[in-house]
Amino acid sequence: MYRIVRKEILNPTVTLMEIEAPLVAAKAEPGQFIILRVDDEGERIPLTVAGFDREAGTVRIIFQIVGATTFLLNTKEEGDFLADFVGPLGEPTELDGLSDVLIVGGGVGCAIALPIAERLHALGARVTSVIGFRSKDLVILEKEFAAASETLTVMTDDGTHGRQGNVCLPIGEMLEGGRRFDKVITIGPLVMMKFVVAAVKPYGIPCTVSMNPIMIDGTGMCGGCRLTLCVDGKPVTKFACVDGPDFDGYEVDFDEAISRSSMYRDFERRKYEETCNLFGKEVH
Repeated sequence: MYRIVRKEILNPTVTLMEIEAPLVAAKAEPGQFIILRVDDEGERIPLTVAGFDREAGTVRIIFQIVGATTFLLNTKEEGDFLADFVGPLGEPTELDGLSDVLIVGGGVGCAIALPIAERLHALGARVTSVIGFRSKDLVILEKEFAAASETLTVMTDDGTHGRQGNVCLPIGEMLEGGRRFDKVITIGPLVMMKFVVAAVKPYGIPCTVSMNPIMIDGTGMCGGCRLTLCVDGKPVTKFACVDGPDFDGYEVDFDEAISRSSMYRDFERRKYEETCNLFGKEVH
């Protein structure tokens, strides 16, 4: 059993938890993920490691309440326990040799991008961060990104905080103005990452994306997290759980990934509504 030692509501749909898991904390690196079960009868869900404290033996997760399991997870409070918390899984983000990096985060994807920015900052790299949200009420981790970045730009779709527009706006301005980076690392909704890759590609800057498709076992056996990459003009199948979650953004077939990500949307919505009804909660 894994104890919840801290819970913080970041916005109406996003929650931060710190979980007591010393063996996971001892090995975790930025970019990796864990798989948890809320209770003994629960489903397995993957969540990217949003931070860790090796001395305290804790791992930070940040999740968006989008389905039945994340709804149930959010009903847990400090002092409660999770049934399973397995990891770290996947490959860490490659950061060796980078001295000037652009980090682009969107929505809850910022939780994954933050430990990467923090690690690069600790290594002495120049970190430029652009983070985007739909509105002011959904902004998360702004102070933390500011502390880890030489320059931070916050974008909101409706202009209620920071600059109005999507993350590609400041990226285009920087690149058109002659700014160059060793690498661009972007993490967020698939559509956002697709357009970030398209914005960066004409400048030939390496671009890493973090893919988080449907995942079940986390070992490459189920095949649920398969992705199609185009390598040297030929399609190649990879598995996000063991080959990723980071991939070369120029190789990813985003259209296929976007299509597959919506396969179970109706089912997930029904399960979410059923779970909300069991707890007497209003469905939004």
